[in-house]
Amino acid sequence: MDNSTEILPVIYLGVLLAILGAIAYFLLTQIFRTRRIESKLAKLQKKLKEGKGTAQEYYELGSLYLDKKLYVQSINLFQKALKSEQIEPENLALIYNAMGYAYFAQEQYDLAIRNYKEALKLYPEYIIALNNLGNAYEKKQLTAQALETYTQTLQYDPENKIAKRRVESLRKRIVA
Repeated sequence: MDNSTEILPVIYLGVLLAILGAIAYFLLTQIFRTRRIESKLAKLQKKLKEGKGTAQEYYELGSLYLDKKLYVQSINLFQKALKSEQIEPENLALIYNAMGYAYFAQEQYDLAIRNYKEALKLYPEYIIALNNLGNAYEKKQLTAQALETYTQTLQYDPENKIAKRRVESLRKRIVA
């Protein structure tokens, strides 16, 4: 037997072990990340059940619910966050944008648009809210408003890939 036939199984075994190692690493990081999120979720739920929480705590729990696609619960938490006292305008904008996203995910586009606009009243150069508003306008078939919103995004962030792509697409649609 020559060396090449003896080395081939070793190479295959090495590659297999590398693949299995990568899969194990990925799975362990996912498990730890999920446990950390679930732990944070449980702590926030417990704290907010016991008494009145801060706007940030309601926002954090609402965001966790958004990640879990529990939109109605997240909206309730965002509304409680809005009722909290002394919130900076930028933070209020974050809450309105998140609430708009929750409504958007439920295909309640009018409510989503209203919340995105509230976010933009508080923080006009909020790029994510602008892109979300443009997307909601598109879903409502309001092409002109969507184009205007994406164009406004590009005024604040000329390199925004989402807005650039959507402006191109919408302009083609309007011309055609």
